[in-house]
Amino acid sequence: MKKLYLLEDAIISPMGFSTQENIKAIQEERSGLSLQHKPKITNAAFYAAIIDELQLNNAFASIGDIKEYTKLEKMMLLAVQQVLAKNPGLDLTTTALIITTTKGNINLLKDPGSFPQSRIKLSELAKTIGQFFGFTQEAIIISNACISGGLGLAVAKRLGNTEEIKNAIVLGGDLVSDFVVAGFNSFQALSSKPCKPFSKDRDGISLGEAAAAMLVSTEKPKTSENIALIGDATVNDANHISGPSRTGEGLYQSIQKALKEASISASDIDFLSAHGTATIYNDEMESQAFHRSALQDTPVHSLKAYYGHSLGASALIESIVTKHAMLKNELYSSKNFGELGVSWPLNVVEEYRKKEIKYALKTASGFGGCNLALVFKKE
Repeated sequence: MKKLYLLEDAIISPMGFSTQENIKAIQEERSGLSLQHKPKITNAAFYAAIIDELQLNNAFASIGDIKEYTKLEKMMLLAVQQVLAKNPGLDLTTTALIITTTKGNINLLKDPGSFPQSRIKLSELAKTIGQFFGFTQEAIIISNACISGGLGLAVAKRLGNTEEIKNAIVLGGDLVSDFVVAGFNSFQALSSKPCKPFSKDRDGISLGEAAAAMLVSTEKPKTSENIALIGDATVNDANHISGPSRTGEGLYQSIQKALKEASISASDIDFLSAHGTATIYNDEMESQAFHRSALQDTPVHSLKAYYGHSLGASALIESIVTKHAMLKNELYSSKNFGELGVSWPLNVVEEYRKKEIKYALKTASGFGGCNLALVFKKE
């Protein structure tokens, strides 16, 4: 079984336009969330992490025409550009492009501007990204709710094991569009305060927009320390179109299968990066799945109070942060955590601290009952 090595990466978010800026913000517990008002959708103000379009345009102008690309495309193109700039010898004719998103350019439904109607299609998003850089292979598109970003890494690993690919760039991105805001508002799931994952007084999610890209390879890099994806699994609990399983069965099975493929046990896991959306039912479900997996004492955090829930980008961003946490032997705080508010005990990271991390587990869950577990190893 081949491993998938996590190489160069980039994060474009309200906390910074590079991975380094994002990690620094997390170390300093600076959130990208700010108060938002959309009176045409909801009378109540809510918190979300929104990328300033002027800053985005200023950054993008160095690589392309800002009028030719949508906001999401500019975010995603900037992320890929950073990765390619540090890998000038990468052969794009043999490198796969895996694009992960939940809604893509859905904001064009409301205001297409000068863009053709076809630009809303995910296939057109993929074509735009691929043609900009000169990828010759048709992009793989993954749109499986909120596990999409992490699932992109799992798909790259599986393709590597069939020897269909050696290198790939996994790219994720989503916007805080009116469509997404209206959808979560209809579920009464938007918090009026910055979200509080796993806390007793949590009352819903904070949304976020971001893009991230990561170069991955089945070939081990010649560096002193590397992070590899060594186990992955996705199981659908088939519970409800939007509600998670009350027993955590799908996530539990995903964790067990990923650990089995990695040939390790739960006791080997040094750190757990949770989905942690701060909704009542998601956090409760996760706590039960972690307890059933004997992970209740493993240090765990959620990054949603920094980024908000960035949908199809979230699990990729959180995997990138996990990679750097492992390399630096650092545990980052689960921001806004207060009193534990789930039925099953968890060891939530309340403040930054150092810890040797050899194995880490990243989990994600999403609408339609999808669940994902990824096991990373430092070697």
